[in-house]
Amino acid sequence: MVIMPADLVSNSPLEALKDYQDLRSVPRHRQLGRNPIVERFRLAVPFDYIAVNGLDVDHYRFGRGYSTDTDLPPAFIEAYFGDRLYEVDPFVAAAKSAATVVLEEVVYRTTPPPDRVTYLTRTFGVRNRTLLPVKRGDIVYGAVTMMRATPFDDEEIAFLSAVAECIHTSVTKPLMDRFAAKQIGLTRGEMACLTQASLGLTSEAIAKATGFQTETVNSYIKSVIKKLGVTNRVAAIAEALRRRLID
Repeated sequence: MVIMPADLVSNSPLEALKDYQDLRSVPRHRQLGRNPIVERFRLAVPFDYIAVNGLDVDHYRFGRGYSTDTDLPPAFIEAYFGDRLYEVDPFVAAAKSAATVVLEEVVYRTTPPPDRVTYLTRTFGVRNRTLLPVKRGDIVYGAVTMMRATPFDDEEIAFLSAVAECIHTSVTKPLMDRFAAKQIGLTRGEMACLTQASLGLTSEAIAKATGFQTETVNSYIKSVIKKLGVTNRVAAIAEALRRRLID
């Protein structure tokens, strides 16, 4: 299993991703280096390890296993995934279908983990996994999991739930900036017109700014609306901003 090293992880400059042609070529598991946002929240609620899963892109949403940024020890990741323990770990099974917070201790109370999972988590100090889903409407597209030797209390969980989306956004931003538009299938022309539209320009003004014909601009905008799964231009701009396709 390939794990992207800490100097090429999600908090690195976009140049670190320039050698990867698309999301499929990026290692699924990336070793998370120091992230200023994560470290700020670590001061508010101390935790030992963190894992950020999923992207707000089709086929890369949480539960698919295609995107993980974590500061868990690489040896733990290699052993856990090498032994395919995610297939038998009750915590993972509960997390995949969760729309609310999942506590490892609650899951294991009813469904004890296999001995191998227990051995690895104890060996590496991976305790009290607490999963916080990140949603867009009713769609769970990501998750942030915190781990600590002592359980998080209710106030800490409430705080972490409130900031989970911010943490997820911060960690996944370079990947989204580099690959999201391409993964969704937006062309350069569509992106150019979408960017100009976000500035409040009409189709005629966009045509003047981009050099496209007005009919071409309208065609591109319609295509963007369809690809983003929205109903109109304003909604497309809002969705593109939310997905960080445009600034």
